Amino acid sequence: MAALVGALGLSAGAWAGPVEYYPTGAPPSARPFSEAVRVDDILYLSGEIGTTESGALASGGLPGEARQVMENIGAKLRKRGLGFDDVFKCTVMLADITRWAEFNAVYINYFKPGRLPARSAFGANGLALGAAVELECSAKFPD
Repeated sequence: MAALVGALGLSAGAWAGPVEYYPTGAPPSARPFSEAVRVDDILYLSGEIGTTESGALASGGLPGEARQVMENIGAKLRKRGLGFDDVFKCTVMLADITRWAEFNAVYINYFKPGRLPARSAFGANGLALGAAVELECSAKFPD
């Protein structure tokens, strides 16, 4: 490993930063993943669907779920002192990729012009709880 690290021109500690796991608060048997993981100055959020505090999908179909997804992501960012300005990458999963424009109409409102994250999107054959959309994001902590 040391030879590979040296060959790539990296210092031995380049990837040796702290890793913090933020649990979901639910029992691991119910949600066997972390809500977020921080590696050095990057926060990786798990995929988020549009559920309300009751655990039910938000009403209003895809637009309603998309708004709730963005609010849920925003809350997880704020919990760690971050906001949408700190997001640099998102991955969108849509149960019906033909509804791309409906999702975009909601999504774009959460970012400042000229500060849109890099993004990937794909159609998925079945999302958790029958959701119409799932979104995962990565954000950078300020220096």
